[in-house]
Amino acid sequence: MPRRPIPPALPHTAPTDAPEPGALLLAAVASLSAQQRRQGAALVQQVVRSWWLALDTGLDLTPPPAALRGQVALDGTVAAAARAYGESLAPLPVAQVADGIGALHASLMPGEERARHGVYYTPPALANRLIDLADHGKVDWATARVLDPAAGCGAFLVPAALRMARALKGTEPALALRSISHRLRGLELDPVAAWISGVMVEAALLPLVRAGGQRLCPCRAGDALSAPVASEFDLVIGNPPYGRLTLAPEVRARFARSLYGHANLYALFMDLAVRWTVPGGLVAFLTPSSFLAGDYFKHLRRTLSELAPPLTLDFVDERKGVFDNVLQETVLATYRRSGPRRKRPERALVNMIRAAGDAGGGAGLAIQGSGYFTLPPEPTAPWILPRHASETGLATRLRTLDSRLADWGYRVATGPLVWNRYKPQIADKAGKGAVPLVWAESVTPDGRFIYRCEKANHKPWFHPAAKGDDWLLTRRPCVLLQRTTAKEQARRLIAAEMPLTFLARHPRGVTVENHLNMLLPLEEGPPPVPPAVLAAFLNSRAADRAFRCISGSVAVSAYELEAMPLPNPAALKELASLVAAGASRERLDQAADRLYGIA
Repeated sequence: MPRRPIPPALPHTAPTDAPEPGALLLAAVASLSAQQRRQGAALVQQVVRSWWLALDTGLDLTPPPAALRGQVALDGTVAAAARAYGESLAPLPVAQVADGIGALHASLMPGEERARHGVYYTPPALANRLIDLADHGKVDWATARVLDPAAGCGAFLVPAALRMARALKGTEPALALRSISHRLRGLELDPVAAWISGVMVEAALLPLVRAGGQRLCPCRAGDALSAPVASEFDLVIGNPPYGRLTLAPEVRARFARSLYGHANLYALFMDLAVRWTVPGGLVAFLTPSSFLAGDYFKHLRRTLSELAPPLTLDFVDERKGVFDNVLQETVLATYRRSGPRRKRPERALVNMIRAAGDAGGGAGLAIQGSGYFTLPPEPTAPWILPRHASETGLATRLRTLDSRLADWGYRVATGPLVWNRYKPQIADKAGKGAVPLVWAESVTPDGRFIYRCEKANHKPWFHPAAKGDDWLLTRRPCVLLQRTTAKEQARRLIAAEMPLTFLARHPRGVTVENHLNMLLPLEEGPPPVPPAVLAAFLNSRAADRAFRCISGSVAVSAYELEAMPLPNPAALKELASLVAAGASRERLDQAADRLYGIA
């Protein structure tokens, strides 16, 4: 998954005519050798220590973990920059300090370690929004037991602690502190981050800590995936790590109810959160939206549908200024843990999030209501939801349609040729027995098929082996579709018919590289919908909008294409006539709009 580097401008409070402490630290870090960067935890410790001293707390800093002891001393320039940066953070809100130090810590971790553990921290605005959604779910901060199982540097523990303290206003400080220390828990695999998290919570509650005469230790280092699990928390909240992983057989068996195929870290944490939550309690997680429709997450959807149905779903409508360096679509959601006497939520509130006005940097959020969502009758089915405020009505209509791609006469297969497995058989020239190799660039952005290979290492011909390679060939007209597109692209669906005229020139067949999807007829005879009409429909703005309501990742997957609600094939006569007449793209779009009831 993508990770955030050190921000271009770390938080600072220096006068405008003085060198910025954040910029000085960035320059100092850039000068470190690879060996020195391995001592990044020592640099982070210096920043935290300098910040704590600048706060003038009158309290000793909680001792750092063993991971920070005995490290090589920092270079004088780097140490000075770290001290200056830490001191510059003192006037800032603790949540902003935690965000800046967390970003610094993550950026200094070895890339392999970041990738293995899915390290990515949450901007304060989104953390506060998820806390607000917990408020919407009626969390009683005066009594609630709260857990963040992947606490990072305290993005959620800090605002949760502040809400608890506010709810206990007027309570004797020692009693309030004792209550919070018993009810607020964090787990964090990284011992350095766990230490930072605890320091941040104490700083956030500093007046209470001073008055109560007690210290807090809300976060401990540990692996949530191996921690004992009991149904004991009223709120499990957080931003779990993301990324595929290979599970030991006993771990896969433990999470079998929520796994299908490849395992993703965040899916395991969602399953754990349900187990940790008491009946009637809340799970509040910030995750990728891929679980809403992906095939690998269908058992997780069943677990949520049956045990913790959604209460609210917030989508990051525009990532700019909110979650700038994340490529995946993001959803902030709350789920109500069901129980024998707890009424199941009938529908979930859907909202869209974007940066408010000129706030930028996640400093402020604009929230727009986008209707409601009801779970599908089939618990493993994709959740059809708008990803943009303008799709609210369309998503509602899509949930009423019962035709699918199979009803149009097609199935989806990935292009079979993985080119780097067949390098010796790929050639620049058509020798004896060669067949055309169709690469992704043969499907143009405007929906045409042009046999070409223009990218480096792409060659136009494939030489099948005498035996065993026939499965790589296709000889029937089909529709080709780009397999990877991003939310920011003008269209997610980019399709083209591979016409009979092209296949007729190559009677032995052609092979398709696996960056393309192939929409193939189910039967030998002509499908109910001709390939040219299917391609025209998929390239329409209506189909693009519909697909965005079901797809939560950059992959245009076979599962999502085959699950996408479609008009009844009997309703395609107008579109078919327009395709036969060579109508303009606008006229085709208008016809497809009418098929989905789009005004």
